[in-house]
Order: sequence, then C-alpha cells, then structure tokens
Amino acid sequence: MPRLFTGLEIPSDVAQVLSLLRGGLPGARWIDPDNYHLTLRFIGDIEHGLANEVASMLSRVERAPLEIRLEGLSSFGGRKPRAVVASVAPTPALLDLQAEHERLMQRVGLAPEGRKYTPHVTLARLRETSSQQVADYLSARGSFRSMPFRVERFVLFSSRASTGGGPYVVEEAFPLMTPLRVAVR
Repeated sequence: MPRLFTGLEIPSDVAQVLSLLRGGLPGARWIDPDNYHLTLRFIGDIEHGLANEVASMLSRVERAPLEIRLEGLSSFGGRKPRAVVASVAPTPALLDLQAEHERLMQRVGLAPEGRKYTPHVTLARLRETSSQQVADYLSARGSFRSMPFRVERFVLFSSRASTGGGPYVVEEAFPLMTPLRVAVR
C-alpha cells in the first residue's frame, strides 16, 4: 500500500536558501533539502486501485501556474513544539488549488481533512526541544522571506513510513497551464 500526498515541489535554489537556516536548535531533526515540499492534501496509506483512481482524478485539474513566496518561520505544536516551518503566503490561487484537491479526494471516498489548511514547508521535526529554544531560534531567523517562485506543476508524492521526513518520490506530475478558452459566437 502506498502512502500518498499531493504537493508542490520547492525549486532547488529556494531549497538551498532554506537549507542555510539549518542548525542552532537542540533536538531538531533537519529535513533534507531534497525533501522540502508544500503539501496540498495528505492522502495516506491506500490500496493500489484507489491510488490509480486518485491519479485519474488529479489529471482533471485545470489550473493556471501560480506564484509562491515563503514568508517567515514559525513552529507547530504550541507549548510542545513539534516542527519548525517556513510559512507560505496563502494566495487565492494556492488556496483554490488546495480546495480542489480536497474536493477531489472526498469524491474518491477519502474522509475530509480534519485540520484547517496552513500552507508551509517543514524544515525540522522537533524532539525534546523547549518552547524557549524554539522562540530563541525564531527570533534570530524568523524574518526569513524568499523571492517569489513560479509553480508550473503539482505532484503526487509517495513516502515510506519513516521517522523524520522522506524520502519522497514523485509518482506522477500534473502540469498547471492556463486553460484554453474557446470563443463562443
């Protein structure tokens, strides 16, 4: 059974800049820059037949390319921080793409995602890291901003159950292109 999710890849130049933020945080397990991504919809462990149905549904998405910008660092987990992330500016195009993925996954029979969508790129998973240590790290690096980058495809990723993040494999890629408009006379 593959473990699947949809997402956006992070360009290598942006991943390189993000990788410079690694270090200086006790208890952090830093994600390999090759595995940086922006999740659109976690799908989970599913049978191969359903995986084929998911891929077929995703091939119907017709969206224009979009622009993404990473804006600041934050953490998830509150008083027991579990991850440090690069926040993503939630543009209407990104939120619409994610909402379409959510609708399509429900259409193939998956349960709705229980959490509100918060676009981000996970940089580190935390274990035994205090909220003060995370606050100190974020105060030193939290104002990070990337240059905007263009996204021209989304992908169906697979992962194997592991501790930490990755490795992730692109199972299928789906281009984002401006839909053709047919003039009606």
